[in-house]
Amino acid sequence: MLKLALVGFGAIGQELARLLQADAQVDIAQIVTTARSLKRVAALAAELAPRACVLTELGVGLEPRPGLLVECAGHAALVAHVMPALRAGIPCVVASVGALADANILAGLEDAARRGGTRMQVIAGAVGAIDALDAARIGGLDHVRYVGRKPPLSWVGTPAEAVCGLAELTGPCVVFEGSARDAATAFPKNANVAATIALAGLGLDRTEVRLIADPGVERNVHRLEASGAFGRLEMQLENLPLQTNARTSALTVYSLARAVRNASAAMAF
Repeated sequence: MLKLALVGFGAIGQELARLLQADAQVDIAQIVTTARSLKRVAALAAELAPRACVLTELGVGLEPRPGLLVECAGHAALVAHVMPALRAGIPCVVASVGALADANILAGLEDAARRGGTRMQVIAGAVGAIDALDAARIGGLDHVRYVGRKPPLSWVGTPAEAVCGLAELTGPCVVFEGSARDAATAFPKNANVAATIALAGLGLDRTEVRLIADPGVERNVHRLEASGAFGRLEMQLENLPLQTNARTSALTVYSLARAVRNASAAMAF
C-alpha cells in the first residue's frame, strides 16, 4: 500500500482525499498544514482521512514513512515542504507549477531531488496534451501559445481588477498578454496551466500567453496551440471549476488522483 503525505488540505486537498477514500492501494498517512489551520484540518481529516497524522511540517522520521508527497498548498509550500522531502529521498507530485517561474525555486528543487536520489513530477493539471507537447520539443518547436478564458468573477483578487470592471463586463476583456513567466508571476492562482505548458514546451520566456475575462463562458476554457517539426497541435478544454473554488478546474484534482494511482499501479499511462 502506498503511504501518502498530503501538503495542503484546502478545496483541492479535501476533494483529493474524497477521491482516494475508495482506493485500497493508497493510504493518506500524513497531512501537512499551517499552525493556524491545524484544528480545522484535524476535524476534516477525521472524516476524510481518519488514519492520517495532521502536522505542521512533514514527519520524515515518522512511521510509516511516506512513499509519495503530493503538494496542493500554494507556491510557498514548494520551498517549505517539497524541498525537504526531496532531500530526504521522498518523490513528490506538485500542483503549484506557477512557482517554478522563479528560477531560484526551480533550481533548488532540482538540486534537492538530485541530492535525495528521487524526482519531482509536475502534473498536467487543468490542461491536456502535455505529453505530446513534451515529445514535440525533442523534434523542435517553433511556436507555443496558451489562451486562458474564465468567467469574470474567477479573476477577482488578481491584477485583472485593475484592467476592467469585472462585475460589469458585457463582453470578453483581455486581462493579460505576455510571456508565461510574467503570467505565472502576476497571476499565481490562475496561471499554473501557463507555467506547465511553458515548462513542457518552449520555456517560460518564449511561450505566449493571453488571459481573458469572458462573461460569455461558464467554464474555464484552456486552449493550447503549438507548431514545429512534428506538425501542428490545437487543443481546447472546457473545464468545470471545483464547486468550492472557482479559480481551480476540477480536472486539476483528477490529475493529482491519476498521479497518485499511477505511483502504485502495475501499469500506468
